[in-house]
This record gives sequence, structure tokens and C-alpha cells, in this order.
Amino acid sequence: YNTPMIPPVRDECIEQAYFFRILRERVEANLAAQDVMTGLAEELLSTTRLPMAVQFVASELRHSGSMANGFDKIPHYFTPFQRFVIRQTEDDKRKLTFGTSMLLLEREAKYKADEMTPAGLFVFQFECLTRNKLGYEDGLTAMSNEPTQSREWQANAGMFRKQIGIVEFAELVYLRSEYYVADQKRNDPDFVPSLLPLFGEKEGKIAKASLGRDPLFLFSALQRQLNYPEVPRPKPKDDPSILVQQLETKLRDLDIRVRMMEAEARGNFDPTQFGKPEMFRDLPDEDPK
Repeated sequence: YNTPMIPPVRDECIEQAYFFRILRERVEANLAAQDVMTGLAEELLSTTRLPMAVQFVASELRHSGSMANGFDKIPHYFTPFQRFVIRQTEDDKRKLTFGTSMLLLEREAKYKADEMTPAGLFVFQFECLTRNKLGYEDGLTAMSNEPTQSREWQANAGMFRKQIGIVEFAELVYLRSEYYVADQKRNDPDFVPSLLPLFGEKEGKIAKASLGRDPLFLFSALQRQLNYPEVPRPKPKDDPSILVQQLETKLRDLDIRVRMMEAEARGNFDPTQFGKPEMFRDLPDEDPK
């Protein structure tokens, strides 16, 4: 478990994106997560390390009931930010749903597999914290250990962790941008920044125009202007897709009850042929004794 974290290569990122997408889709179809992962381990590309990691997480989920435990026990594979998101998903104090977290991790992995930029990844992860109210302290700590980022970007996340809440996000981006340096040199040609700029001129210009505004406007502008990846937004409780999903679940449970009654009337009722209806899933199975 103490093996150093190795930045995932493109093949690993592609398979991770597929894993998070299929896991989300099948769990939303009312399949058990550990069963889905067991099957997915055979679907994933065997030349990557992901099948072994998924098998381990599935085993840990089966024994402890926690996916986060499995992620945390193989830190040499899953990044600190991925492990942080999974922990927040299982935290009852947070409102991050399983579907949203899987979609979030899928998009992050897909972005890493494509033409990722350090600034784009940093802003994407930070927006994930903001939109889903995951907490900046632990979230930025995870970002400061992101293996795909350089030491300068890792240090930048640590600096943001100390200053966020005191200085607005747009100003922090502007002050670490090439556009800020250009602004200062207009008045002082000999100006030398105390910290090397990490964000480009375009990011700095957009950040300066967003000063004093809701940071969500800055995220949207960066996505429009620079093709930054879009963070999935939490769905409201009255979202039509959620209502349809709830209705489908209730219909499936009703179908199970009808089939159970018909089997009992025929005298060939076998409870092992039926899964637990949704309303009874939190109840323990009866003691066979």
C-alpha cells in the first residue's frame, strides 16, 4: 500500500472513464454495485492495471460495505482526488449522489485521456468542489497531491487552500496569470513577479473581467472560451429524469410483488427468485435459524 503514486497513462484514463460510466449506468438501472464491478473487471482492458484494482474494490465493498475503503487501500492506483470524491459520496453530511460522483470522475478521466492542460484540470477539480459543496480544505489538499500535475501546480493548490475564503477565486487566477504580469509591466517594465505565472494570458483576462462576480460565471466563461471540461451539475430533486427513475423503480418493485403473489397462489413460491423491493432493501435478511 505504500507504493508511490504513478501518474496514469492514457490507456488507464480511457479505461477509467469507461469504468465510471458503465458503473453509473448499471447502478442507476438498479443493479448491485459489487456485482457490476465484478463483471466489469472482465470487460476492462487487461493490459491496464484497472481490472485488478476494480476486483479489489469490489471485494472490499462486499466485505465492508464501503467503496471508499477499497479506493483508500490502493492509493498507488487511484489518485488523491478520486479517493476524496468517493469518500464524499459516502459521507451522509454531503449531498453528492453516486450518479453525480461517477459522472464527475468519468469526465475527469476522459479529460486526462484527451488534450489535458494543467490549468484546465485545476479549474475542473476546483469547480467540482464549488458546485457540489465538498469542502475546500480536504479538496484542495487532494488537489495538491495530484500526480498528473507539476510541483508548481501542486504548490499552487496548497496556496489556494490557505487563501480561499479570504481572496476570491477570480483574483487568485488573475494574480497567477501571464495577463497580470503584462498589466504590471505596462506601468513598470522591470516588474518581476514573486511567483511564476501558471495561468495563460487568456485565463487571466477572463479572470480579471470576472472579479466581484459569482465564480460560477468564471467557470462557464472558461468552458466557453477555452474549451475547459464541463463539471456535472447537481440535479434538483424535481428534475424530470429523477422523477422518471423513481417511477421506474416503483414499477419494478410493484412487478416483483405481483409475481410473488402469483407464485404464492400457485403454491410454488421461492423467495430466492426475487430480489428485495426498494422499500425493503435497507432491512436485514431474516435469520435462517
